[in-house]
Amino acid sequence: MKNQSLGDWIRNLFIGKALSISDKGLFHQVSLVAVLAWVGLGADGLSSACYGPEETMRALMAHPALSLFVAAGSIFTIAVICASYSQIIELFPGGGGGYLVASKLLTPSVGVVSGCALLVDYVLTIALSVAAGADALYSVLPASWLPWKLTMTLMVGLLLTVLNLRGVKESVIFCAPIFFAFLLTHGFMIVYGLFSHAGNLPSLAVLTTQDVMAAHAELGWWKIGALLLTAYSLGAGSYTGIEAVSNGLSVLREPRVATGKRTMVYIGISLAFMVGGLLLMYLLYHALPKEGMTLNAVLFGEITASWPPWLSKSFVWGAMLSAASILFIAAQTGFLGGPGVLANLALDRWMPSRFASLSDRFVSQNGVMIMGASSLLLIWVSKGSVAWLVVLYAINVFVTFSLSQLGMVVHWLTEQRHSPHWKKKLLINGVGFVLTGTILIALSIIKFHHGGWITLVVTGALIAVAFGIKHHYRMAHEQLKRLDSLIEAFELPHAGTGDAPVPADPQAKTAVLFVNGFNGLGIHTLMAVQRMFPHVFKNYIFAEVGVVDAGNFKGVREIGNLQSSVKRDAERYAEYMRAHGVYAEAVYEIGPDVVSGAQELAAKLWERFPNSIFFGGQLVFQKETFFTRLLHNFTVFVLQREFFKQGMPFFVLPVRV
Repeated sequence: MKNQSLGDWIRNLFIGKALSISDKGLFHQVSLVAVLAWVGLGADGLSSACYGPEETMRALMAHPALSLFVAAGSIFTIAVICASYSQIIELFPGGGGGYLVASKLLTPSVGVVSGCALLVDYVLTIALSVAAGADALYSVLPASWLPWKLTMTLMVGLLLTVLNLRGVKESVIFCAPIFFAFLLTHGFMIVYGLFSHAGNLPSLAVLTTQDVMAAHAELGWWKIGALLLTAYSLGAGSYTGIEAVSNGLSVLREPRVATGKRTMVYIGISLAFMVGGLLLMYLLYHALPKEGMTLNAVLFGEITASWPPWLSKSFVWGAMLSAASILFIAAQTGFLGGPGVLANLALDRWMPSRFASLSDRFVSQNGVMIMGASSLLLIWVSKGSVAWLVVLYAINVFVTFSLSQLGMVVHWLTEQRHSPHWKKKLLINGVGFVLTGTILIALSIIKFHHGGWITLVVTGALIAVAFGIKHHYRMAHEQLKRLDSLIEAFELPHAGTGDAPVPADPQAKTAVLFVNGFNGLGIHTLMAVQRMFPHVFKNYIFAEVGVVDAGNFKGVREIGNLQSSVKRDAERYAEYMRAHGVYAEAVYEIGPDVVSGAQELAAKLWERFPNSIFFGGQLVFQKETFFTRLLHNFTVFVLQREFFKQGMPFFVLPVRV
């Protein structure tokens, strides 16, 4: 058994032991059933009950009864968005959410706008959720602890990052008890409050009529409409997180479409109940904001006022602590959805390709770390100010919402002949586009001068970077085409049918070439070995590591396809050398990490062929820039360093492009 280093022990303790791609139950282990997906992907929307309905009520403080219209509009909007995203899940069962929808149904350029907007929104989701949770927690903690608030906020963000490096399922299971504690405490308050004041419900109709007439006399119909639109838009944070199911479809249990649609139902019902119920309770109990208390804390105090003091205080404290906790959990939406969007962008070469890589826990490790680091930086810069973060929030998600709905509208209009129910589906996505587009315009206007412009500037800068990265990869691809021109000339010579295959000589000099597909780079590397070491090697071994990344880690079938492709590519090199009268074989491994996979192959080959020399090709660009160092793979140098530590010779052969 291999001795475990201190670093490995610490890593396993915090992040967990490596998982095996050969484990038949792997996808079952790391995937989420609908209930757990509801926890991981629905916490963001549900946690908005801590501030979304309050923002609506504050905007309507002069005419509170108008909030019933906003409540009805909010419930309708939640239903429409959930229904429209269920259609997106059906059309895109592989996941991808707003980025993939806009890319496929509109254009890739529009898709990258949607993807970048969503990335910024997910970073803000993490930062705002953690900061708001700290505010809720410190509202019941001693004032003497306040100087440690920012430190504690950063520590919570760091803890969530580590949990997500362990894996999606482990992080969600950890959060599940808190999620359901919040749901039970707040749900109980709404149901109990409704039955306690059921006799006052008829008077709400009279109150609403009076308030509407008073508002009309004071403002007029146009200003009433503007006031309702403002209140409706300010409470739009309640809808963020709904799109996370389609973005995070890859982490759901098979059958993913059915699991995703069931999760969407859970999210829609719980969110509509919470938002509508709280707005109704504010009216029934005439809850008014108090300094140092959230409106929910005031409401719960009013509902439990007739209880014994110790019971009332204990329940309110428990409800507020669950609210603080679920706000921390809401950051999970950013950690679940963000790396997935980043991986999709990386697979399409809008972002560095390393963001599509998976760790040995089959987690988008680089994506989790960049989301965590960005949110921690944002918390530190803002000093954990919810007031500052909230003005940056919610605009971007409605960019993605609107573009997704527009893409679906275009799809149903162009696919009329192939979908018997296209009119119904068009109506759902059309209404969704109108609603989300209206909210986007309203939020951009309302929040722009209060700091919303910062979000738009940052998103615009990220989009510009994405186009720059895409341009570089496109130019590099054109250069690599010159290498691939050798493939056509790489033809197998016609060996005699009676020729017996050359047997292996384990003691002879053996060249082990690490290749990455059957391509110009591999052919150049082989030719360079033959040119530099003529007639030296009697055995040729072609080793390839198939990388399991976010693009193919979607099920057993995709892994099987990867395995077949890797085996076929490596075997083509071996066939060529056998036809030249030398011993050759192909070996392969699949896994999330090239280095560890290559080391496993090398260890086995070193035992069989002790006189082996290992080779790897490395692309060399004529002009090295920051982009070439950042965007291209230099794994071969890591391999050389690791092989040297084991006393195995490794040559890096430069291939200029």
